[in-house]
Amino acid sequence: MFSDWDDFVHAHPHGHILQTSAWGQLKSAFGWEAQTVRVGEQGALILFRRLPLGLTLGYIPRGPLADWNNSIAIGALMTKLDSLCHQRRAICLKWEPDLPDTPTVADTLTALGFRPSPHTVQPRRTLVIDLSGSEADLLGRMKQKTRYNIGLAPKKNVAVTASADIEAFIQLMTVTGQRDGFGTHSAKYYQRAYALFHPLGQCELFLAHYQGKALAGVMAFALGRRAWYFYGASSNQERNRMATYLAQWEAMRWAKSRGALTYDLWGVPDENDEALESEFETRHDGLWGVYRFKRGWGGALVRTVGAWDRVYNPAVYQAYVLYLKMRGLSLG
Repeated sequence: MFSDWDDFVHAHPHGHILQTSAWGQLKSAFGWEAQTVRVGEQGALILFRRLPLGLTLGYIPRGPLADWNNSIAIGALMTKLDSLCHQRRAICLKWEPDLPDTPTVADTLTALGFRPSPHTVQPRRTLVIDLSGSEADLLGRMKQKTRYNIGLAPKKNVAVTASADIEAFIQLMTVTGQRDGFGTHSAKYYQRAYALFHPLGQCELFLAHYQGKALAGVMAFALGRRAWYFYGASSNQERNRMATYLAQWEAMRWAKSRGALTYDLWGVPDENDEALESEFETRHDGLWGVYRFKRGWGGALVRTVGAWDRVYNPAVYQAYVLYLKMRGLSLG
């Protein structure tokens, strides 16, 4: 079943790594239950999280995979999704389609009975790098400082290799989370992600070393013509050697070698171009801390339509939203 599903995801024009069975298996190891729903050429990997009183919450990451111009097909898919959600006693179905933030898209989702969600899971705004052309073309589209730092790292005796040393990466993630003040996943999460995706050729870990010490790491993912930078980390030591730049460059080269045409840097502050450029040197909260690094790679700013909820149990849904707001929690 999963083989057929993954063939469908891979072939779909909107196919996304977060809609693969491996992603469902990853999330199933950490509090979710994954199921797939398909009607013809429309489908979705849906995750369910258990709530008290036998209730659940349904969530579709970067999906569904659908022909959004075919209202009949979308309707048939929604009927099946609704049926499954009712069987699972879902208070709502949250989805984050891989669609642009336009009035037309918003109108389509509203017509399907969804409302804008007060809580998002995946970053809404990102930078997407064009991998077409030669490596010289890629370097030419970057800011001068980024190109310089990529070249500086090997001159300072930094070497980057593909590695299976997840423990070294986890140590770097711990340091990075403490330094930059953001939450990280558990060690088992990164171990499981690598174990699921690497054998499929859909994930690679790059570690940058200096004198035998791991200074930086990048875990990148790829599916078809698209690649994503989900997890990155760096040491507090030897930061002048620019190891993070060389590790990221090698991850991009890997993605390009696999046939990817885009490389998604996965998350920047949800602000427009003007605000990003005027504030990135003074802001360090949230995703601002990494934006200065990401902006140098020459990516195009892209904003998706965000998270939308289809509510089945209004009273419990409102209580749940209030609970999340009071606790400052998300669904990740």
